[in-house]
Amino acid sequence: MAARVAAVRAVAWLLLGAATGLTRGPPAALSAARSDAGTRAMCSEIILRQEVLKDGFHRDLLIKVKFGESIEDLQTCRLLIKQDIPAGLFVDPYELASLRERNITEAVMVSENFDLEAPNYLSKESEVLIYARQDSQCVDCFQAFLPVHYRYHRPHSHDGETSIVVNHPDLLMFCDQEFPILKCWAHSKVEAPCALENEDICQWNKMKYKSVYKNVTLQVPVGLTIHTSLVCSVTLFVTILCSTLILVAIFKYGHFSL
Repeated sequence: MAARVAAVRAVAWLLLGAATGLTRGPPAALSAARSDAGTRAMCSEIILRQEVLKDGFHRDLLIKVKFGESIEDLQTCRLLIKQDIPAGLFVDPYELASLRERNITEAVMVSENFDLEAPNYLSKESEVLIYARQDSQCVDCFQAFLPVHYRYHRPHSHDGETSIVVNHPDLLMFCDQEFPILKCWAHSKVEAPCALENEDICQWNKMKYKSVYKNVTLQVPVGLTIHTSLVCSVTLFVTILCSTLILVAIFKYGHFSL
């Protein structure tokens, strides 16, 4: 008899516990669902846009980054863009120094043994660090500016153009305070200088983003090998003609004293 009573009590307790769980379950699940929905709403994508301005052999690479509208206090964050420069292009470090002095852009070359005059086929890829600035016309936007220049390429036998592909950059972010939203985008930790004016190293967050366009492709005009004889002949003729005219002018108008 006692065993039956104990069994009945046990079943009753189990039924009561199940009923309590069913009663408490929906609010807890609803709260968790709301939390997940809030996190998903906060985790809007970072949008990156690369554009090339100007025409000719001297261009400007403009990079714009837009965060989600839910981000606040971005003033405490810094954005660093690590851009690889293909062998067909070069960045002039002396030009960058001049732009830094005039407070136009904050960029520095990372690569060493860099030759400005080398043609494309004797050059290697280089790397530039650009400290992006907040856009005054957009609260949650950053932008960076970098002048790039074409290198000389080998002449082609048929096509008078060649292509240069500028890959998407690495996007690094460092904030003075912790933001839960950073966990949405942070991919890994990368060491880089904290700022342009000092050599301190910071742990930056490498961010995941969505690019508006595919990799930027530039078309560079090149010479044709069938024109080699004509170009050499005209160049030699012009050189001899100009040298002769200079010598004639020297002997005619020059004053010589022995």
